[in-house]
Parts: sequence; C-alpha cells; structure tokens
Amino acid sequence: MERIERVAFIGLGIMGSRMAANLCRAGFEVHAFNRTRARSEELAERHGAHVADTPREAAAAAQATVTMVVDSPDVEQVLLGEDGAAHGMSAGHLAIDCSTISPEASRSIGARLRERGVGFLDAPVTGSSPRAEDGTLTIMVGGERADYERALPVLEAMGLLVVYAGPQGQGSMVKLINNAVAAANAAALAEALVLAERAGVDTDALVRVMAAGSGDSAMLALKARPMLERDFSPLFKLDHMLKDVRHTLAAARAAGVELPLGERIERLYAEASERGHGSDDFAAVVEALDREMRPISR
Repeated sequence: MERIERVAFIGLGIMGSRMAANLCRAGFEVHAFNRTRARSEELAERHGAHVADTPREAAAAAQATVTMVVDSPDVEQVLLGEDGAAHGMSAGHLAIDCSTISPEASRSIGARLRERGVGFLDAPVTGSSPRAEDGTLTIMVGGERADYERALPVLEAMGLLVVYAGPQGQGSMVKLINNAVAAANAAALAEALVLAERAGVDTDALVRVMAAGSGDSAMLALKARPMLERDFSPLFKLDHMLKDVRHTLAAARAAGVELPLGERIERLYAEASERGHGSDDFAAVVEALDREMRPISR
C-alpha cells in the first residue's frame, strides 16, 4: 500500500481542531471539513490546510480520512450519509474514526465500508484538549492489523502512545472502559471534596496529602481545583462523559454483565446534566454530589 500523505479531517471541535493542526505540522496535506466552515478556514489560515465544502469532497482529495465527531449517528452521517466521505473514497482508502462510539456501531460501519473496498479503524483517543494540542494523546485502535500499521504515521502525529487493541470494535471497547473508570474516579473525588468542605477541612492540605499517597490519581491532578473553585470551563463536556458511560453500560449488557457501580455513576452524571451542566466540564459532577450529600438528621 502507498504511504499516506493526504488526509481528510472531519470534525474540528475542541479535540479535532488540535489533532488536525498536528497533522498539518507533521507535513500531511490536510483537507478539512467542519459543519461550521469558519473552523476549517481558521485551520487553513493558521496551518495551511485545504477547506472542503463537504465530507465527500475532503475524502476525494485524500488517501485516508479521520473523523472526530460526537457519537455513532454523527459518524454514520459524515461517512455514509448524503455527501458523506465514503462517496468520495476509492478502493484502498482508509477511514480512521477517532470518535468515542459504541463497539457495535464501529463494527457495523466497518462492515459497510469494507463492502466498498475501504479499510476502517476504530481509533478513539484519550486525553483532554491540552494533550490534543501537544500531540500526546493515547490512541487505542481496533481493526485489521495491516490497516493499523498503515495508519501508524497518521496516528503517531496526533498521539504519544498508540496501542493496537485487537479486531474491529475493540478500540471502542477499551476507550469506553477507560472512560467509565475516569467517570467513577471523578465522582469519588467529588464526593471526597464535598465531605471535606462540609467537615471544615483545609482542602489544600487534603489535596497535597492525597497527591502524595494512595489517593493520588489523574482526576485529582486535573479536576480537584476546578471542583473546589466550581470552575467548569469545558475540557471534556459532562454530556460526552455521560454518553460514554451509557455506551459502556450497553456494551456490558451485550456481554451479559451487570455494572452496579456504573449504573450509580450514570445516575449522578444524568442528574448533573438535567440541572444544566451538560455543556460544562465533567468536573461539574460535583454539583450532583453536593446536592445529594444532605446533612444526616440526628
């Protein structure tokens, strides 16, 4: 297979815009499409990308297409819908979906693309926008190993750690399990911080002690300060985390497994979303805990 030099990039949100910029910096010829055209134009102005009017047009100019959108229906639309990227792909094209979607959807989309002679990788990423910006994301990949090996230069331009997870859908499954753990960790941290506030504990002292001991975690480093300050500027939206937890629960049911803790976490994030925090950072789960942890009657 020929070396990939031209890449279509579809979806220039918080993460996608930074990932596409790194592809430009790595020397790839990037053809960008975003529903809000101004974001494609900004990428073109700052990094030399080419602006496409449709996903089909972007893919037709490329050898590989990266998608980074919100959920399964969005991936299906930009790839297989009217003027979708698949309509601009010739045999041998490689589609790489970096969105977080259900394993079932990844397998279904992959099968439909293979009927066209197009390879497909489910390659979701983990790491917030700062890691997307500096190219240090972790990327987990499901699909044919030959497609994975061909895609490696593209993936390594966006991530520091690229892990082959197995057949189609396994990249998506690994990502969902990872995010479910992150959601649970953030909820546990939120509960601890609310307890500290109610008990009059010096929260700075608490965070320093936790960071030096067994209570340390990525969530402590990333979310303790935003939770304490109630600063929910979005790095990863709460509704996106809620979506991922729900996909995890659905995948668990498909595997015949119950996730009692996962069900509890889903309810907490759903409550925070219902109270208007869906577009805030998922650190806003602390608001659901703050409300739920009512004083005990004595």
